[in-house]
Amino acid sequence: MEKRSRTFAILSILISLISLTKTSAQQNCSSYKFNTNNIFATCISLPVLNSFLHWNYHSSNHTVDIAYRHTGVTASDWVAWALNPTGSGMSGAQCLVGFRNSTGNFHVYTSPVAGYSTQLAEGTLSFGVPKSSGEFINNNTEMIIFATLQLPAGRTSFNQVWQSGPVSGNTPQQHSGGDNLKSSGNVDFATGEVSGDGGAAGSQQRKRNVHGVLNVVSWGILMPLGAVIARYLKVFKSATPAWFYLHVACQTSAYIVGVSGLGTGLKLGHDSGLSQDTHKAIGIAMVCLATVQVFALLLRPKPDHKYRFYWNIYHYAVGYAVIILSIVNIFKGFDILNPEKKWKHAYIGIIIGIGAMAAFLEAFTWFIVLRRKKEGGGSTNKYPYNSDGVNGANGYGARIQQAV
Repeated sequence: MEKRSRTFAILSILISLISLTKTSAQQNCSSYKFNTNNIFATCISLPVLNSFLHWNYHSSNHTVDIAYRHTGVTASDWVAWALNPTGSGMSGAQCLVGFRNSTGNFHVYTSPVAGYSTQLAEGTLSFGVPKSSGEFINNNTEMIIFATLQLPAGRTSFNQVWQSGPVSGNTPQQHSGGDNLKSSGNVDFATGEVSGDGGAAGSQQRKRNVHGVLNVVSWGILMPLGAVIARYLKVFKSATPAWFYLHVACQTSAYIVGVSGLGTGLKLGHDSGLSQDTHKAIGIAMVCLATVQVFALLLRPKPDHKYRFYWNIYHYAVGYAVIILSIVNIFKGFDILNPEKKWKHAYIGIIIGIGAMAAFLEAFTWFIVLRRKKEGGGSTNKYPYNSDGVNGANGYGARIQQAV
């Protein structure tokens, strides 16, 4: 009985603390005095990034006057608040952006966001913004954006997004991760109901991350690694036929995971309403070429067949084309998703590592081949063993180069 009483007492204290926190936040929001003497009927403390939203909704003409406050910033920062009438997160958001420009003035403008790779260029929004202004106050630690919005007909509830990041010159730069990926929610200007847990944006961000990881691992790492295995391990008799099975395992795994990556990418494009035509077209081309490559294995001639030489040329050309396209498309993906720079740098490091390994093995294998020639007076054929692991010193088997 005593233990149960203690539990109830602890729960009561926790509930009281939560209530006090919410009340305090609301008081801090509603008691704020604007230098412009603006008065707003409704306000809310947004859950992350030290931000607050104040507004007056006018049902007679379906407009809303808003004031977005962002504290804890500097003259080197930009801030933005947006409504997203068609989705969640930044993609498709209709933004109000503010920062101190190179002349020292606080500049406020509108910017429609078409994709995740954006520098918040000025443009016209999908709804009217008759008035906008702003100020940078409190010893240059607080930015405020004022605006009047003509809301889309028949709606008062929208997804909202708020952000901040660094400015270079007069151009907003990429924001960081952490709370910046949680700064979204929903606002209903008529009822005053607001949610801001970033759930929808967080889910969308996870999907983008999954898409990126699948494609980097498959097309960007496994595929070139499989090519390196095929090109260099076959020089050594002791690696035959192990190199062939390693090569097939790498390329098959890359293909299966890569197709999954394409599927997630197409779903992301559909959900966001963004086409990203070049990135998508390259991705589809890669999968088509890789599919042809997989089915071509079923038509592979025997090592001593007269057409095996031409099949090899086709196999190398398609394989290297897929690898080149995959690396190009991965960097396009980085530009679209705008992850933290460390991920892009990590992938660059991996590619440099694979390239350095290939360069070393190229020199080393030629050293082995030339030494064999010197010691045995044999052929300079770099690959005396065919792709099936059978000695191919005679006939067309001796022409085998590599399987990609």
